[in-house]
Amino acid sequence: MSETVQTQTAQECGFEDLGLAKPFLDALKGEGYVTPTPIQRQAISILLDGRDMLGCAQTGTGKTAAFALPTMQRLMATRPDAKKRPIRALVITPTRELAQQVSDSFETYGRYTSLRTAVVYGGVSQVPQEKALRRGVDIVVATPGRLMDLMRQGHVKLANIEVFIIDEADRMLDMGFIDDVRTIVKAIPKERQTLLFSATMPSNVQYLADSVLTRPVEIRIAPESPASGMVEHYVYLVERKDKPALLEHLLSDKSMTRALVFTRTKRTAEYLARDLKHSRVRADAIHSDKSQTARRRALEDFRNGKVRVLVASDIASRGIDVDDISHVINYDLPGSGEVYVHRTGRTGRAGQSGIAWSFCTIDERSQLDDIEKLLRQRIETVADNPFPSPLPRRHKDEAKKPQTRNGRLLRRRRRR
Repeated sequence: MSETVQTQTAQECGFEDLGLAKPFLDALKGEGYVTPTPIQRQAISILLDGRDMLGCAQTGTGKTAAFALPTMQRLMATRPDAKKRPIRALVITPTRELAQQVSDSFETYGRYTSLRTAVVYGGVSQVPQEKALRRGVDIVVATPGRLMDLMRQGHVKLANIEVFIIDEADRMLDMGFIDDVRTIVKAIPKERQTLLFSATMPSNVQYLADSVLTRPVEIRIAPESPASGMVEHYVYLVERKDKPALLEHLLSDKSMTRALVFTRTKRTAEYLARDLKHSRVRADAIHSDKSQTARRRALEDFRNGKVRVLVASDIASRGIDVDDISHVINYDLPGSGEVYVHRTGRTGRAGQSGIAWSFCTIDERSQLDDIEKLLRQRIETVADNPFPSPLPRRHKDEAKKPQTRNGRLLRRRRRR
């Protein structure tokens, strides 16, 4: 049985009220963090008590700090006497980008401690990772594939794990890592604190949670709505051949400051980024065929504004920690509503508003229906479409024309 906590009624407080030690409060202050997010308010004090936790929260809610801070404080209090540090906390994530992001967060929040963190993922040489592990680390953040390789080679020993964290569990299972996760669970001590976080809670994630958690506290952020309320959703009904022209038309609006475009395949992502560059749009692509170095460079260019449009396959729907993404564009609709939530969660973060535009062909109508079912809302069809599909609108009442100027969709002002 799990104990459910509804975070919306959580009492307002500061980080100093959550029981965090001074090194972590100083690190938070240095980052400019003053007020904890709902999941941080609820999770930190509970995790400091050693409880297992099942967290259901969208991306951008601050969940990494919610588990990183209490994990490091626990490790500070239980430092072993051994000269060579054993691995005492393990975080597994589905993608390299997310692993790096989580590792960076541990480094940031633990800057005033002596704790050591190593990040382990594939696509790069494992030699630097081996060296870091030999020096001794307290925390390992890893993708399952590379972690399993290093375990088989004897570079990773998990007999001293005190805290085990599964991040983005739904995406982990979508990517087929369930067998690796089960193998990892068998290799760690049964007496441990286990945390599982997921943006959505389908039945397979719930089954995994039931098998690895012991009397967990369950925290759900805004469970009545799977998608962020700060994101406005629109759909363009379009023929497949007109998708490139529609995308260029939308990107001609200079008010679109930073756009993330999702495609179904990595080949489409690469071709689309190339075509946009030929049209003098500052664009780049990120997908699994690119080297880790190229992917990190593309993300950094996107983050610092050198690239205005990043075209990505779904490998990047998690782990992109970039502020102020104004628009997410689903060039191809994803195969499930959960992936749509993951994609559109890249905008509308940290209290800011965002826009999600989706291109839908006749072949993608069923996917759109599935997305709307999960969102529990009808996505408004854009009537002012320069490349309309000859097919009728899905619903007669969808002829509402959004605010436009010179044929361009403008963001609606939210009532304050």
